[in-house]
Amino acid sequence: MDKDAIKMLKEQGRKILTEPETMEILASRGISLPKRLVVKSIEEAVNSASDIGYPLVLKVVSSDIPHKTEAGGVATGLKDASELESAWMEMLCHIADGVPGANIEGFIIEEMLPQGAVEVIVGSLKDAQFGPAVMFGMGGVMVEAMRDFSFRLAPVTREEAAEMVTEIKAYAFLNGSRGKRFDIDGIAEVIFKVSQIISEFDGLSEIEINPLFVYEKGVVAADARAVLV
Repeated sequence: MDKDAIKMLKEQGRKILTEPETMEILASRGISLPKRLVVKSIEEAVNSASDIGYPLVLKVVSSDIPHKTEAGGVATGLKDASELESAWMEMLCHIADGVPGANIEGFIIEEMLPQGAVEVIVGSLKDAQFGPAVMFGMGGVMVEAMRDFSFRLAPVTREEAAEMVTEIKAYAFLNGSRGKRFDIDGIAEVIFKVSQIISEFDGLSEIEINPLFVYEKGVVAADARAVLV
């Protein structure tokens, strides 16, 4: 997904990128992603599941559904083909009820990431007054509960990205206050790269990774979304 492709989507009237499209942008900058495949049918999903390996995650792909979890478009911990088939059918029913008329472009089957990670958010947007900006904070279900963020105008340097990590209240936790130090350098590198993306892609108004799974060594973008200008 490059700048020309985004321009073409805008000309087609698209307002939101799908998760695979957004992940393609992240991958182009070297941000680590889970092992995943996009499939069109349950038969293809079952046949391809061995390439991912159980347990796995199932997600809907639709530019009409920017918030997949709220629409019932995410199922996790699927242990075999039977659970995958059941989750597929339940997901279709949830979406039909909650987002009638949504255009379903496919589904993602994705590896279940290992436990032991902390979830953070790295987001960016173009402000009408100040221009591109980048944000970092605790992510996942903790986003609204903690409201613990740091901000900078974008693009940031790697040094500024590292400073952003130290500015949130949860930094002591990330830095090993309870005996487990998470990959702070990995977080800073993702902040740096996301700040570059929002600054360089004229067609994007927002791009967000939530959650970014952070381990003692390594970070993985588990989910992401992007909005077009």
